[in-house]
Amino acid sequence: MSETSKITPSAVWVRRWLVLMGLMVYAMILIGGATRLTDSGLSITEWNPVSGALPPLSEHAWEVEFAKYRETSEYQLVNKGMSLAEFQQIFWWEWGHRFFGRMIGLVAVLGLVGFAVRKWLTPRLTLQIVMLIALGGLQGAIGWWMVASGIGETTRVDVAPYRLMTHFTLALLIIVYIAWLWLGLGEKLRPRVSPATKFLTMILLAAIFLQMAAGALVAGLDAGRSYNDWPLMAGEFVPSHYIEQDLGIRSLFEGRAATQFNHRILAYLIWGGSLVAAWLYRKSALKNAFFILAGLVSLQALWGIVTLVHAAPMNLALIHQGIGVIVTLAAVRLLWLSRGPSDYREPASVR
Repeated sequence: MSETSKITPSAVWVRRWLVLMGLMVYAMILIGGATRLTDSGLSITEWNPVSGALPPLSEHAWEVEFAKYRETSEYQLVNKGMSLAEFQQIFWWEWGHRFFGRMIGLVAVLGLVGFAVRKWLTPRLTLQIVMLIALGGLQGAIGWWMVASGIGETTRVDVAPYRLMTHFTLALLIIVYIAWLWLGLGEKLRPRVSPATKFLTMILLAAIFLQMAAGALVAGLDAGRSYNDWPLMAGEFVPSHYIEQDLGIRSLFEGRAATQFNHRILAYLIWGGSLVAAWLYRKSALKNAFFILAGLVSLQALWGIVTLVHAAPMNLALIHQGIGVIVTLAAVRLLWLSRGPSDYREPASVR
């Protein structure tokens, strides 16, 4: 693990650009979380990729945007009587979210063009960056698909939880992809580990990714504000409304009790699994990576409990989301480190 390979100057600059991209996507995830928690997502009722880059610049323009919002079910059923000033507060959250997405796209395209002009890109890296940009474009389209679920002929007063989950998990996939590219361009050499170790790191990342998706579903249903006692739920281990009569099996994905319970149980499994893995691999070449992951998972679990018992206020919920992304990146790093050669026999204590 102490050996290093020489990294080229061009790779250094590409890695710096990837760090910038990763930080921007991370900020975008938090801005998106705040937009959801402030119920701002339906304040802009149209998707105009070019003209929408400018906010309303006159009183008349503001009145036009407000009139469009007054046609939504959210306004008519929840926010009826809202003042223009109150509308502007939620509008700026959604507009800022979209504008920042445009800035990410601009930085991505300028990076690709700049690196190509300097001939710093191999054909493979060119394809990888093009794929990254394509994912960003797809994310913008899915963002509108999500918003559109609460606009038009519908009685929805929020975006559809499934679409919110899709939007969030794609954002998470994008930052994971950025991290993977950054690691691949670095000078770190990976140790030789057993196939079992590689499989374990893959399972840990898959479970964490699933948990993040489940958390997005909980957020989309406002399920985190429904049962706020811990360790029980309304005094029960398994809530009596786990399967709701009107939802049936769909309760697993649409019921507040079921989604929150599932989120809790998966959290316990990941928490326990990460701690056991850190103990088993305490003498292995990957011990530091396992310890870091276990520590971050523990922090996330404890912060999740604090967030839950306080009924998920925006400040605690955003920190919970932010830590979750960092946990995911730690699992990505662990998986990347385990992708080295397989002709290595680990100590019996970790096999």
